Amino acid sequence: MTREEVISRLYDRYIRPTEDKKDSFIGVEIEMPIVNLNGEAVDFDTVHLLTAAFLREFDFTATSFDEEGHIYSAVNSENGDVFSYDCSYNNMEFSFGKEKNLYTIHDRFKTYYGFVQEFFKKFNYTLTGMGINPNRGVNHNLPIENGRYKMLFNHLSSFSKYFYIPMFFHRYPQFGMFSSASQVQLDVTRERLPEVVDTFNKLEPVKALIFSNSVLLGENEDLLCCRDMLWENSTHGVNQHNVGMYDCDINSVEDLLSYISTASIYCVEREGKYLNFPPVNILEYFTLDSLTGEYTENGKAYQMKFSPQPEDISYLRTFKFEDLTYRGTIEFRSSCCQPIGDVMTVAAFHLGLMDRTERLKKLIEADNSIYHNGYNAAELRHQLVHRDLPKYVDPDGVYDLARKVLELSFEGLAQRGQGEEKYLEPLFERVKNRTNPAKTMLDRLKNGEGIYSIVKSYAEA
Repeated sequence: MTREEVISRLYDRYIRPTEDKKDSFIGVEIEMPIVNLNGEAVDFDTVHLLTAAFLREFDFTATSFDEEGHIYSAVNSENGDVFSYDCSYNNMEFSFGKEKNLYTIHDRFKTYYGFVQEFFKKFNYTLTGMGINPNRGVNHNLPIENGRYKMLFNHLSSFSKYFYIPMFFHRYPQFGMFSSASQVQLDVTRERLPEVVDTFNKLEPVKALIFSNSVLLGENEDLLCCRDMLWENSTHGVNQHNVGMYDCDINSVEDLLSYISTASIYCVEREGKYLNFPPVNILEYFTLDSLTGEYTENGKAYQMKFSPQPEDISYLRTFKFEDLTYRGTIEFRSSCCQPIGDVMTVAAFHLGLMDRTERLKKLIEADNSIYHNGYNAAELRHQLVHRDLPKYVDPDGVYDLARKVLELSFEGLAQRGQGEEKYLEPLFERVKNRTNPAKTMLDRLKNGEGIYSIVKSYAEA
């Protein structure tokens, strides 16, 4: 394909679905670690028993099976909810069908969650609201046995092949098997795309203050949201335009489309097999006659030569904090899993700000507590995910900024007239106390509390 043809296909996939948008729906995805409170690895046989019981209880239909016949994804045909395991059987995910009201989603979450917790209690297991599984050191951090997850693990494990790239690679290719996120998708119109992406991108440093909840206990406890590092310093970050934040202004749809065209593709599917290969820019990819990809079968690696096809556009996958999807939505994906009692805070925060982006932008532009100090938003995010604020930061000023952002979100939710602003209450408390779930956990550990006591409290609905 020519460059123009590729750009046209990128437009059709990412931009066109935002044209003529009339409704505004909410999509929520909540990943949670499964924790064995005996301090031992999760027994996957127990997880499979839970899956069977869940499907019977809620009339979900199995949609995906691993190579041993175990169910790892199921859907409810009436409301579109999906019950699944993300990357491994150590990480459960509830993805909710699109709705207009956060209470509707929360009610279903509490029903599903309550059933799972009651089942797990018999085995001394629990789900909990942490961004990193505290038992990651003892768990079997193995990918679900299917082509896609094995391909992903192979790709992440290939970091040693990129010795010629001047970047730091961490040593956690299995991070998807012990990290959990809270993500929300919101409908967006073509006209508002640039403003929404650009403004929320610049807001990421403030979100780090409020939502950080991912700590690698015993290794790097200074990093309150190691989620950023796990993605950016993996093979996903070989091309930094595939991950994290936008390091440029997005002022138009053309800017956004140009940015998408700088992303890299690293996998395709051929003959029923997922192939991974060194990331290559999507425009360059379609100039190549052939590539060689790798797949695994029966524990062995094999290579397959293949040629690019126009349909491969569908395999372009980025992991931006503000990710434009092919459904005409923006997926906000920078937030860690939150304590279960605060499970709706991430969705509420973003929903309340969606129609306040112009005023949010002015707040950011007027701030001098962190902004306008010689650092761009991406650099600020990297600084504010640490336990201590940089010396140049005015704590009073930055937490006052966070409070004003929350007030703006509160106003947006209140205007919807559905009482959803209630979900922001825990965030106001965090800002008042200048803390977040990661800081709170570390303080409690420092005061002598045991990790499983904290796990149980973060599991309370």
